[in-house]
Amino acid sequence: MKECFLTSKGPKAVGPYSTAVIHGDTVFVSGMIPLDPATGKVVEGGIEAQARQALENVKTVLGEMNLTMQDALKVSVFLTDLADFGTVNAIYGEYFGPNFPARTCMQVGALPLGVSIEIEVIASK
Repeated sequence: MKECFLTSKGPKAVGPYSTAVIHGDTVFVSGMIPLDPATGKVVEGGIEAQARQALENVKTVLGEMNLTMQDALKVSVFLTDLADFGTVNAIYGEYFGPNFPARTCMQVGALPLGVSIEIEVIASK
């Protein structure tokens, strides 16, 4: 049975969706953008600051479900500029190593609120 999860510590949804959906032992975390949960605003400071905030948001939401980044099975990273791949890749490695999940990284035309990055995760309990 599907269980919907709404964060109390991470950023609030910018649309009609759940922060995550749990089905059995699998957790599907909606795309996290670089919103500061305290202010609800996009962080300033370019792709490095945005990547770190998006990953911190993922970490916070997983933590609320008693999971860690090491429970991630598959990660999808969406960038508005693939030229940012190297910067994002280095930061990503700090959060998910050493047993990295499967990953997709792709360039997209635009993301909500004009951000440069969005990250979604499938994890296992």
